[in-house]
Amino acid sequence: MTISALQFSLLAIPAAALLSASMTRAILPLLLKHALAKPNARSSHRIPTPQGGGIAVIGATLVVAGAIMANVAAPDLTIPVAVFGATLFIAAVGFADDVNSIPVLPRLVLQGLAIAAVVFAAPDDLRIVPAWPLWIERALTLLAGLWFVNLVNFMDGLDLMTVAEAVPVTAAVALLGWLGDAPASAMIIAAALFGALLGFAPFNRPVAKIFLGDVGSLPIGLLLGWCLLQLAWQQQFVAALLLPLYYLADATVTLLQRMARREPFWAAHRSHFYQRATDNNFTVSRVVGEVFALNVGLAVLAIASIRAHSVAVDVAILLAGSIAVALLLRRFSRRRAL
Repeated sequence: MTISALQFSLLAIPAAALLSASMTRAILPLLLKHALAKPNARSSHRIPTPQGGGIAVIGATLVVAGAIMANVAAPDLTIPVAVFGATLFIAAVGFADDVNSIPVLPRLVLQGLAIAAVVFAAPDDLRIVPAWPLWIERALTLLAGLWFVNLVNFMDGLDLMTVAEAVPVTAAVALLGWLGDAPASAMIIAAALFGALLGFAPFNRPVAKIFLGDVGSLPIGLLLGWCLLQLAWQQQFVAALLLPLYYLADATVTLLQRMARREPFWAAHRSHFYQRATDNNFTVSRVVGEVFALNVGLAVLAIASIRAHSVAVDVAILLAGSIAVALLLRRFSRRRAL
């Protein structure tokens, strides 16, 4: 990796943070007039709040990352170009859904098209399990990507929750890039998204002045999923699993529980563990604070797994991370004494 790529990725953080904050402040009056999210029985907020802050976060991420990639000789820009296009497309889908709800099936088809553009743009030599036929691996990756993008959307239900998840993940991927363990393109995009989320965070902290909306959560899920896919393509499976493990566990366990109870699992609800925590006397700040602390720990474990180069250490690290996630889910599911 070139020194210039490292230097530019460091500059991406403050540049994206400043641009994201400026854009958020600029669009806030417009969103107050035209994009209010009104509280309902499933909401975690109590007053109408503008949504659409993802316009600033994604806009800042793509502008800064694109400007850097235009001036840095990254190893392969074919995939980032597809990622940029897919990110803009899925953001447009999210914005349309924010303004006028799109039925489930067409929404999933449109999301699937964006994810397919990323998955099938990858060179054939980028493989997760080389022993499998390529078409099977790509199809499974597409399904996994569709689930991941949607679970990031599902989990964006509290002030700062997506920041608490995505900041440690992007920081870890950027750091791995600086250490030479992740591609330059992933490092640059992760650093830009990290900065953009930091710029947005002051507007989204409890009580939030603005929400990301689907225009933010969907493309953030796509970008995070692509960064994790970069690790999986390099056979760094433990790190790729550990970084989003809390989100994966909360969303997947909740889905399975709802299916077991024969509930309409595709409908909006308040069954996620982090949502149940607020019903169990946890404040919003405490919930996102504990999720953030857990995610920082998972990021440290993920980096350690890559640097250790040991199967035994990987197993121990994955077990430790899984136990930490399980303990937090259990804690959120029990009423907290006042």
